[in-house]
Amino acid sequence: MSRRKRPLPHYENITITDAASEGKCIARIEDKVIFVPFAAPGDVVDIQVVKKRKSYLEGRITKLRSKSDQRIKPRCSHFGLCGGCGWQHINYESQLANKQKQVEDNIQRIGKVEVGESLPVIGGTHDFYYRNKLEFTFSDRRWLTEMDIPKEEGGPQDTNGLGFHLPGKFDKILDIEHCYLQKDPSNKIRLAVKEYAIEKELEFYNARNHEGFLRNLIIRTSSTGELMVIVVFKYDDLDVKELLQFLGDKFPEITSLMYVINEKNNDTIWDLDIRLFKGKPYLIEKMHSMIENGDDLKFKVGPVSFYQTNSEQAFKLYSSAFNFAGFTGNELVYDLYTGTGTIAAAVAGSVKKVIGIEYVEKSIEDARENAKLNEISNIEFIAGDMAKILTDSFVSEYGKPDVIITDPPRAGMHEKVVKQILKTEPEKIIYISCNPATQARDIHLLSEKYNVLKIQPVDMFPQTQHVENVALLRRK
Repeated sequence: MSRRKRPLPHYENITITDAASEGKCIARIEDKVIFVPFAAPGDVVDIQVVKKRKSYLEGRITKLRSKSDQRIKPRCSHFGLCGGCGWQHINYESQLANKQKQVEDNIQRIGKVEVGESLPVIGGTHDFYYRNKLEFTFSDRRWLTEMDIPKEEGGPQDTNGLGFHLPGKFDKILDIEHCYLQKDPSNKIRLAVKEYAIEKELEFYNARNHEGFLRNLIIRTSSTGELMVIVVFKYDDLDVKELLQFLGDKFPEITSLMYVINEKNNDTIWDLDIRLFKGKPYLIEKMHSMIENGDDLKFKVGPVSFYQTNSEQAFKLYSSAFNFAGFTGNELVYDLYTGTGTIAAAVAGSVKKVIGIEYVEKSIEDARENAKLNEISNIEFIAGDMAKILTDSFVSEYGKPDVIITDPPRAGMHEKVVKQILKTEPEKIIYISCNPATQARDIHLLSEKYNVLKIQPVDMFPQTQHVENVALLRRK
């Protein structure tokens, strides 16, 4: 005889106390933390518990009884379904304050260190239309919202959509009318492609059975005004050239029009042949020099190149790292997780030499190309697994660094890398992170030999909970 599950509780008049990770907010109920999406600190709400865990609860708002003074009306009509901008309901000033607190709490709680100076978060010049890259997905299973009229009542006869994956649903796409993340002509291009595809009865991809013609649309812009569009198809036929011709004719401002045939069951294209249909196979991105009166730096950005997706804030992020370093001109610098060598190029003019290390071979190729483009001769780039390549013999061969700049992925640095840094003992470490929690974990390990002199949060992603942080560590 099976036991019926007890219904999950519903709570009334609960005050939301703080912002938390993953874009959720928190309240406390009966000595337990409850995580609630789309709340704002200061809201008084009714909450339905949807998941019960040993040490915490998860819930959703059923009634908003009293609005927080942080709460505003979201600009985007897709807010609440699309996972892209989870903090649009919070005013930007409060977003920045919450991000500042997030960074400081992580350093204190996880890092367990004292910080000499916590500088105020650097906000974005633009809190909308700031991204230089977006990827949209075609699907024949778009998410039908409550705004859609049912088929039986004359509603949509097809379920084709072009937009973003719904959070947690690999096979469902939220069809996007207007996205506030990337400036035009991004929206115009996406809508024109969708309209053309529906008119020509082209098949939208089905991620469950891996069938369909149209798969992805990638749009990249640059600060120099160049525009790259990449269309990903399942297979090649006459419709490929006709769609690309339509795009090229309708949007003559496209400077790089490319396409990919992807027969795989996943959406990655870095390992595929990316074909040029019109224009150049790259964009040129520019960044101001860190040196007074220095020439702007230029970077070739290819279809799969990594470049910070918020160009304006990237300069502020790297400027913070540069200023923290206080270079004298005689330093040997290791740039760990160098990517396409952006930071290495930015600091090269102020130091003796930079050694850039990166796991992805293609990124190292881009980095070397960008060094040539800027006529920089005092950088050496090495490709390899950081945990394996950064050893005593590596330091012996390339020299003991005076400064290490590290900008690892969200997972932070491998423990072997941290141990090697501790053995190498550079005078300063500049730690740039897109995940303050893993940064704080690594800082705790480094605190054996290093003090944290300063931290500088930088908001790279307005309207989201994400924040970058730069930390200056000096040897004790």
